[in-house]
Amino acid sequence: MEQTPKHNTESMKRANEISIYKLMTLGVLVSVLGVFLRFAGDNTTLSIVSWAILFIGAFIACKGVFKILAA
Repeated sequence: MEQTPKHNTESMKRANEISIYKLMTLGVLVSVLGVFLRFAGDNTTLSIVSWAILFIGAFIACKGVFKILAA
C-alpha cells in the first residue's frame, strides 16, 4: 500500500510563504555586506561595524529559518 504525501498541511503552507524567503534573502545580503566591509579596509572602527552588520544579517537569516520551523 503506497502512502501519498500530504503537501497541503499547515506546516508546508507556512514553509512556502514568500515573506519568509524574502526575510532570509535579506539576511544573507546583509551578511554579505558585512563580510565585504570586513575585508574592505584595515580600520578598527570599520572592522567593529562590519562585524556588527555581519551578526545582524546572520540573526535575520536565522529568524527566517526558525519561522519555517515554527519555533
